[in-house]
This record gives sequence, C-alpha cells and structure tokens, in this order.
Amino acid sequence: MNDTQQSPWRRVSPRVAGAVGLLAAGADAGGILAGTLSASAATTISSVSAAVAPAANAHGPNAVRAGETVVTGDTAAKLKAAALKAVPGGTVYRVETDADGAAYEAHMSKADGTEVTVKFDKNFATTGTLAGMGAGGPVPR
Repeated sequence: MNDTQQSPWRRVSPRVAGAVGLLAAGADAGGILAGTLSASAATTISSVSAAVAPAANAHGPNAVRAGETVVTGDTAAKLKAAALKAVPGGTVYRVETDADGAAYEAHMSKADGTEVTVKFDKNFATTGTLAGMGAGGPVPR
C-alpha cells in the first residue's frame, strides 16, 4: 500500500465501528442467554414432570396427603382385616385416617394388580371401594 492509499479500516467512522462492536456484543450476550434459558427450561420441565408423577411413597407405609395420618396398632390390624375382606387376595399398602369424609381408608392393590382405596366408617365398616390410590376430594374454592 502506498502513502496515498488509505487502509479500508481507516475509512470506517468511529460511529460505525461502535455499532459493529455493539452488535457483536449483543450476539454474544444472546448466545449466552439462549444457553441459560435452554438449561432452565429443561430443569423446569423435569420439575413439572416430577410434580405430576405419583408420590414416591404412594405404595409405602407413610401417609401421602396432608391431613391424613397412618393408623397403627390394633386399629390398623382391624382395618387391614376389613380391607382384605372387601378385596380378597389383595395387598394392603397402608391404612390411614381420611381427609375426604370417611373415618379411615386402606390403600391397596387387588390380586390382578389394579389399585383401589377402601373407605371405612369409625366402626371399621366398609363404606366404599374406589378405583386408584385415592386422588383426593374436591379442590377447595
């Protein structure tokens, strides 16, 4: 290049150079933000999936819902016997108080593996058998 010719970069005004710099910085920031949001979205999706999945102890001995407590001792033995009478050949996972109006409930599976919840009154009489592990009562308004 001779003295009369200018470098192409010298012809770029400071304003244009600043704009190009801002665009480059914006592209970098956008890439970082997109990566962060993707990771966050994956975490949120797995958190929602975990919230929708059945409780880990749905078949365990501990109460799953608030307002219900596991029944033990003599009362539990009577309720288990009544539940097995209502669902012969079944398996009782747990007996507990009921937050939906019955005095007690037994969560169990039938011999074929389908899940049921047997409801009892305060005298251990069966008042009903519901399909599933008990979805709970109506949502309060």
